[in-house]
Amino acid sequence: MTKTTGTTGERLGYIRVSTGKQDEQMQHDALDGAGVLKRSRYVDHGVSGAKTSRPALDAMLADVQPGDTIVVYKLDRIGRSTAHVATLIQDLTERGIHIQSVGDGLDSTTPTGKAMLQMLAIFAELERSFIRERTTAGLAAAKAQGRVGGRPRVADSATARKAQTLRDSGESVPEIARTLGVSAATVYRITKAAA
Repeated sequence: MTKTTGTTGERLGYIRVSTGKQDEQMQHDALDGAGVLKRSRYVDHGVSGAKTSRPALDAMLADVQPGDTIVVYKLDRIGRSTAHVATLIQDLTERGIHIQSVGDGLDSTTPTGKAMLQMLAIFAELERSFIRERTTAGLAAAKAQGRVGGRPRVADSATARKAQTLRDSGESVPEIARTLGVSAATVYRITKAAA
């Protein structure tokens, strides 16, 4: 994409719609009002915000240079979560790239905008702390109930004994797997080769 040059750097716009049925016109209108030329816009169609890789966003992040400004309709267009948005904005800010979110009224070139970004980073760290605490509490509760993390076991001890008996009698591993309704890998894992 061609970028326009101004005295204070380029103004690049990013637009994302999650499904093909969503209309991106409102985002284009916001970028029109913010002075972002159509040829300086990067658009991801039908790409969920939960996806790590978004082709147009990745291309824009590769193209943006220090002094440029990234303009979005809302901050949730560029990130998967508060923590992801804060990390991305911190990275861009450290690279000397400005952020403007038209719908959120955020502009990182202003003192108020800088303060809002710092608050966003604080909330993102708080969100990460809450997630860690919930995960730790959930694991502790599961352990107290005798459960452990990971995938549930496919074969119980009775199934393991049956598998071993069949294997000791000379049955093939694929045949044992079909008989017991488990995978061959499970049969190998729960049995020892017959002597």
